[in-house]
Amino acid sequence: MMNSSSWENVAQDVQEYRDVTLDHVEPPIPEVPSPLPQNSIDLARILLSERETGITETSTKDLVSSLASAKLSSTEVTNAFSFGAPDWHKNSYRISNFFQVIVAALARAQELDEYMKEHEKPLGPLHGLPISVKEHMGMKDLGLNTGLAAWAQNKAEGDAVVLKILWQAGCVFHARTTQPQTLMQLETSSNLYGVTVNPYNRKLTPGGSSGGEGALLGFRGSCLGVGSDIGGSIRVPAANNGLYGLRPTTRRIPLLGVVAPQVGSGYVEPVIGPLSTSLDGIKLFMRTVLAAKPWMDDPSLVPLGWRDDNSYLDRGSGKRLKVAVLWNDGVVTPHPPVQRALKDVVARLREIDTVEVVDWEPYKHAFAWELIAKLYFGDGGHQIKEAIASSGEPWRPLARFILPDNPHAQERSVVEIQDLKVQREQYCYEYAQKWGSTGTTRADKEESDEGIIDVILCPATPGVAPPLDSSRYWGYSSQWNLLDYPALVFPVTTVDPALDERDEGYEPKNEQDRFNHELYEGPEKLWGYRFRYSLWGDVVKAHIRPLQGFLIELLIVQVERTGHESTLSCFKF
Repeated sequence: MMNSSSWENVAQDVQEYRDVTLDHVEPPIPEVPSPLPQNSIDLARILLSERETGITETSTKDLVSSLASAKLSSTEVTNAFSFGAPDWHKNSYRISNFFQVIVAALARAQELDEYMKEHEKPLGPLHGLPISVKEHMGMKDLGLNTGLAAWAQNKAEGDAVVLKILWQAGCVFHARTTQPQTLMQLETSSNLYGVTVNPYNRKLTPGGSSGGEGALLGFRGSCLGVGSDIGGSIRVPAANNGLYGLRPTTRRIPLLGVVAPQVGSGYVEPVIGPLSTSLDGIKLFMRTVLAAKPWMDDPSLVPLGWRDDNSYLDRGSGKRLKVAVLWNDGVVTPHPPVQRALKDVVARLREIDTVEVVDWEPYKHAFAWELIAKLYFGDGGHQIKEAIASSGEPWRPLARFILPDNPHAQERSVVEIQDLKVQREQYCYEYAQKWGSTGTTRADKEESDEGIIDVILCPATPGVAPPLDSSRYWGYSSQWNLLDYPALVFPVTTVDPALDERDEGYEPKNEQDRFNHELYEGPEKLWGYRFRYSLWGDVVKAHIRPLQGFLIELLIVQVERTGHESTLSCFKF
């Protein structure tokens, strides 16, 4: 439903409603410092009690255990996360219609506590666990605007299927998080809610389009969140905010009830996936959703559970894990901190006898971006352009970059689109052939993947979180959407001024590379910034377990096999 008011009035109404409802939260939200510090990560410790802070910094696995054993009540845990969330909203503009959600969340938490008291057991595997949700996933009677002023009054008729599954498993939905105009941005900026910023550095972006999730989780305003990904929208926020994020393959998690412009076109399919402060949170989400067998109600889904009891690594004596390293995609060179982290990870991996490391040469990644950029907008972005024109709202910088200013976003005929889809299938085939060629085939065919690489290790983005309105290069993340390979982002290290100096003599390969190179002004502006990428590293978790054990734990988060040949062994790190 299009809104007839001016976009300024619509945005003002949306923001005023959110802010007024925040004022009615009980107990009252503490006042945040003014001016806000550039690095706001420690605000929670100032604004929350010691016990509340301890809860928000507890791992997902331990929270679930404490809730299931009644060591913690759902009400106490929900309060800790929920009354911190508005503080963090004031800091970084991450929360949308909070009051309606928190009233329902507290009622739900009380209901779960009463259930536990009466039955002396949890309702389900997520009993009492607060979960945050990206706003374009339907919650009955709440808004579904996808960051567009013209859609500001749209309401969900019911809950998205994935949220129904999580609810039935016993969770509490305590926050809905911001999204960018059109959803098609690697940042989170809209005329409805403004610009969401990074909790580690307010001058940097938390990423997008699940940037509200990324920022809230990074600030420990949530421990598990639900995002979506069509070109990096889970992985980029995870990387920019020090989190774990998983992009599953398509047709694993139900999409029904999720709203987005041009949804259902089928040219490039979005996926739903988790972001979490821990790997256990990622596994818990996938295990819970797939244990519900959503394919019984939605036949478009692949009928395959989460096989964390069937390790892909258990391949017999003498077998080594084979890791291929993509140092550079051949288009844009990663910034010095990313290059250093990858070199350090590879050096550590080479010390492990059971791991083999080889180089991975990029295969036509520039072509891959051109192809997916054309497939994103087969109609030239007509629906989005129409919505923006109808409200009169201005284009946000990165929405303009990806649509009106994108030379690949053109209206195409059915025949032209069919040809693009054929090109995609051919490219996927060629990439799978390249992957398969890393192994040898036995004559008896009993083990045709002998020696084949198990994973690709590569950057999630070409740099640490960039300045606002500058996330223009999608290639390190959109590549895996085009191929439909599952992708996990996980921890690495922090920027170090002594080690990550700018390469003043670097000669860019092209204009995209030049733009990215110039974004890195030096480590001083990012000193201490913690970043996490599609790289393996145990700097953050070294005190918990050795590198080899944690690597194996990561890999047990299955190498998904969905029946599509191109996804048999591709877990992109």
